[in-house]
Amino acid sequence: MQPWKALTRRRAASIAAGLFFFLILVAGGIALRSENAELTAAQKRTFAVAEVTDILADDAQPEPWSEGLRLGAQTVELEICSGPYEGTILEATNYLSAYSNVDCTLGTRVIVRLDLDDNGQPYVISIPNYDRGIVLAGMVAVFALLLVVIGGKKGVMALLGLAYTLAGIWFLLIPMVLKGADPIWSAVLIAALTAVASLLMLTGFSRKTLCAGLGCVGGVAAAALFAWVVSQITPISGFNMSEAEDLVLRAYDSPLSIRGLLVSGILIAALGAVMDVAMSISSACQELQTVDPNITRLQLFRSGMNIGRDAMGTMANTLILAFAGASFNMLLLFQVYGYPLIQVINSDTMAIELIQSVAGSVGIILTVPLVSLISSLIFPKKA
Repeated sequence: MQPWKALTRRRAASIAAGLFFFLILVAGGIALRSENAELTAAQKRTFAVAEVTDILADDAQPEPWSEGLRLGAQTVELEICSGPYEGTILEATNYLSAYSNVDCTLGTRVIVRLDLDDNGQPYVISIPNYDRGIVLAGMVAVFALLLVVIGGKKGVMALLGLAYTLAGIWFLLIPMVLKGADPIWSAVLIAALTAVASLLMLTGFSRKTLCAGLGCVGGVAAAALFAWVVSQITPISGFNMSEAEDLVLRAYDSPLSIRGLLVSGILIAALGAVMDVAMSISSACQELQTVDPNITRLQLFRSGMNIGRDAMGTMANTLILAFAGASFNMLLLFQVYGYPLIQVINSDTMAIELIQSVAGSVGIILTVPLVSLISSLIFPKKA
């Protein structure tokens, strides 16, 4: 068989795999969709995009402590740009505070919350946000363009894999958890499904994909197991999270399981880094076996470990810094209030952040010997 024919068949198989996993995603989303569900309070609210056409009054002024933010109130004229009331001109009072500060000027596009008066006419209740949709869409478009231009076909497949991963979390994992499925096992299932789908779409059916996929699933499972053991010993559960109060209120009228949400979140957070390390080691081992077909399993395992040691240090550091950056405001508050170190370390918030970062790093570390071992068993043709 000529090489180009083998490549074409492999690419066709990759596309077929992508379509297969896409059909799984669609079927799962349809199966989990709630039929005739009662609308929530948030769904009953009406929001629309509006553009400021005039500033009728403005007494807002910056305060010395507000770092340039203007505080006060504005009376603005708005033209509704979306929804059933598109084209309607309305007046609204916009209150500017340090915590809700949508400072309007002529031409500013904002999000408004609407309601109907006794005569059935719309009026503006509040102006909660700027309209950031166009800017955010442009940011995503630039990211996708760079990925495709620099990565070529690999970039396109990586973009599709990323889209599939995000869709799997939104359309499968979250509905499964809301339906009462165990959060940990649901996260393991979705992590395995998205990892395999992403790797297949990126590299196709190959021994490299098999090694990376098995190592990725094993590394993520190791991170989850480590986090679960620590959370049981500590103890820490989903009830310790900052969103626990709202989740508990939601759990009263749904089968949502609060326990396990912490571990499932760690699984999802560690998936990307573990996948990166697994593919790096698997790809390097394949190249080594291609250059030296007579390489032994022991030599390949050692080489994989040497490569992985460099990767695990940077990726573990990246993961820990990502969690530290996400909780940076919390660390500042600990310093501002002057909490003693013993309270900082043993607080629920700090314990959760430490478990998340360390468990993810443990998953990365254990992925290195796992992928190296699998590669040493699969790639060499002789012992």
